[in-house]
Amino acid sequence: MMDRRTLLSVAPSSFACLAHTAMTSGSANASNPLSPRMPHHPPRARRVVFLCMDGGPSHIDLFDPKPALTKANGQTINKGRLVGAKLLGSPFKAHKSGKSGLEIGETLPELARHADKLCLMRGMHTDQPNHPQAFLQMHTGLFQFPRPSIGSWVLYGLGTDNANLPGFVSIAPPANNGGTANYGSCFLPAIYQGTRLGQAGRPMANARMANIAGGERRADRQRTQLDVIQEFNRQATPSGPADPLISGLMDSYELAYRMQGEMPPLLDISAESASTKSSYGLDDPASRNFAHQCLLARRLLEAGVRFVEICQPGWDHHRGIQEALTNSCRAIDKPMSGLLGDLAARGMLEDTLVIWSGEFGRTPTSQGGDGRDHNSKGYTMWMAGGGVKGGHVHGGTDELGFEAVSGRMHVHDWHATMLYLLGLDHERLTYRHAGREMRLTDIKGQVEHGIVA
Repeated sequence: MMDRRTLLSVAPSSFACLAHTAMTSGSANASNPLSPRMPHHPPRARRVVFLCMDGGPSHIDLFDPKPALTKANGQTINKGRLVGAKLLGSPFKAHKSGKSGLEIGETLPELARHADKLCLMRGMHTDQPNHPQAFLQMHTGLFQFPRPSIGSWVLYGLGTDNANLPGFVSIAPPANNGGTANYGSCFLPAIYQGTRLGQAGRPMANARMANIAGGERRADRQRTQLDVIQEFNRQATPSGPADPLISGLMDSYELAYRMQGEMPPLLDISAESASTKSSYGLDDPASRNFAHQCLLARRLLEAGVRFVEICQPGWDHHRGIQEALTNSCRAIDKPMSGLLGDLAARGMLEDTLVIWSGEFGRTPTSQGGDGRDHNSKGYTMWMAGGGVKGGHVHGGTDELGFEAVSGRMHVHDWHATMLYLLGLDHERLTYRHAGREMRLTDIKGQVEHGIVA
């Protein structure tokens, strides 16, 4: 006779897209783990879109201009950690934009039109100057070993506004730098894991969510088949609480069944107007791929998805920064502008937190004569909407851009502040695992109220 646990592997293909296998300890919440939950305090934001720049964008050339560095171009450093290196002034100009006069690099002219919506956090810093560790810490709070990702924590804390869709979607995540751990749920119940759509470096127009079509089976027959499988799953541990692996799998099958009706139309952008597509940059080959991702993100957020991350690779500019940075910016500039404008026009920006960041910044010294190395001591992140101050600069680096010296915000502080804007207290958002209460910020993190509108 077939062991009942083996039935977990014979679910219909339509349910396989969310067959999570993340190891968890502790029980999943309630019978509907994705149902909306009350925040700890009144929120400023209801949803998040995180524009993740994989590789470490140069803050000096984009959002943190340094006249002293330009003046000292070519000089050799004779002290500090980069002794013997030559300073590299920015080859780009920065222009004051908007009523606020925010200084934004000339490679981002479309984004500069939204300067009064942006909060530039120039005092960011993190622990590691290496890509995998810094990228993982940005997504999970720690770099030593896996932890639940920020999207999983947000979904666990707030649930989702649409039970027929995943509450956390990762669009085109990288296969390296931690891979699935960057959108994984780790010890949280598996239903809070991110759902991947596409992969970094591949055309977004070809991205599909596997096994989401219902096939030729009638809906009532699919429902009957799933009910039989779920009953065997429930009987797998009849004498105690459900095994979290089985519980998470059961939840994911139910969600995948419901997704068949709502997800396919959301992924089809053909119905969007020509003007909307153009505003995102879909008519420009240089920006088309990121534009497609940004437009999908808006559609997912509007449909009730709680947390959407978009990843754009190619920001590791060790050589030829003038040409490389120009190309990287051209790929994202109009799509970001289109997203901000579209969210604002739909009345969504005020309660949508838009985040832009890489895992760290770049050095003010040259590498190979025309590139920049990694710099974890100081960099810039920006946020918009969702209760942050628009047209505002918080903190800064020293006169050359080496290190954050004012308004310093560690990754833990950013995580705490992001959760605060969503109505969550980072010290109260916990999950018991391995004998203690775990949280995104571990035992650190301070909310930066100075950026809250």
